[in-house]
Amino acid sequence: MLYWLTELSDGGDVFNLFRYITFRAGGAFLTALVFGFLFGLPLINVLRKRQGKGQPIRDDGPEGHVMKAGTPTMGGLLIVGALLSSTLLWARLDNAFVWMVLFVTMGYAAIGFADDYAKVSKQNTAGVSGRTRLLLGFLIAGLAGAWAAWFHPAELTGQLAFPVFKDFLLNLGWLFVPFSMIVIVGAANAVNLTDGLDGLAIMPVMIAGGTLGIIAYAVGRTDFTEYLDVHYVPGTGEILIFSAALVGGGLGFLWYNAPPAAVFMGDTGSLALGGALGAIAVATKHEIVLAIVGGLFVVEALSVIIQVLYFKRTGKRVFLMAPIHHHYEKKGWAEPQIVIRFWIIALILAMIGLATLKVR
Repeated sequence: MLYWLTELSDGGDVFNLFRYITFRAGGAFLTALVFGFLFGLPLINVLRKRQGKGQPIRDDGPEGHVMKAGTPTMGGLLIVGALLSSTLLWARLDNAFVWMVLFVTMGYAAIGFADDYAKVSKQNTAGVSGRTRLLLGFLIAGLAGAWAAWFHPAELTGQLAFPVFKDFLLNLGWLFVPFSMIVIVGAANAVNLTDGLDGLAIMPVMIAGGTLGIIAYAVGRTDFTEYLDVHYVPGTGEILIFSAALVGGGLGFLWYNAPPAAVFMGDTGSLALGGALGAIAVATKHEIVLAIVGGLFVVEALSVIIQVLYFKRTGKRVFLMAPIHHHYEKKGWAEPQIVIRFWIIALILAMIGLATLKVR
């Protein structure tokens, strides 16, 4: 919205600053951060009053989680609110990719909100059925995939790019949309599975979101893409503003989610943020790099898949409990120890993902 102030500029005044994506990204970050600090405590008080007993705690979970009973959920509303308001304020509203990522984020936030509401109103961990969540998730992801394919340049439409190999493209054709659906739905549910300890999911999401924002900025500039030998996707640079808002809103939320958490993000936040990461990857043609940058989420999801499949086949468990962060809890690791070590892993993977831009 503020970008339109550039129409008042003669090229040498303060309004000219709004032409620069980096300046507006900084503004988006600060706006989202302040939003989180201003509205965090009032939102928590409202959620605590409305929810009463807070998020239901699983009976078969780690013993220490009983102490978390009564903690309100749906804290993702704070992140989504900061993200939405900041992006609308600072991004160019004529950019198709910004609207595509916002569409996925808000769509998945609505699914997560419905699930969280069902859990707290019925006081059980069932929520909305998994089949319904997946159906709605695939529908939103399918629309987003078609949306991205429509606005990709002709030479990249339906193509899958690979890191390291600068000239190799795999032509998926009409299969690109189903592939993008798997990427977005997979990312959303992987982040959802990771959200099991205080502060565990939000920091890796910020790290991955910030990394993908840098990638989006790079692939949206011809000078960067020529230097790095990556594929140019015009318009994706504006996604940096969304990513900056995600980091700012995430930090504002982490202030209240740091151990011991005053609020949980719930599915409202985890599905929305995971879906956003998947959408950015699809928009920038970096779907495979997402698996590296978000490798922590991949491992968390794989631990559940492996556990379920192995138990069905043998009746035995590979892990003491899945997702894998609960396995380490069962082994006696302290919650802050798990969280911080997983943050470190997420940061290392992000650096590896960024390195793929230059290793060609």
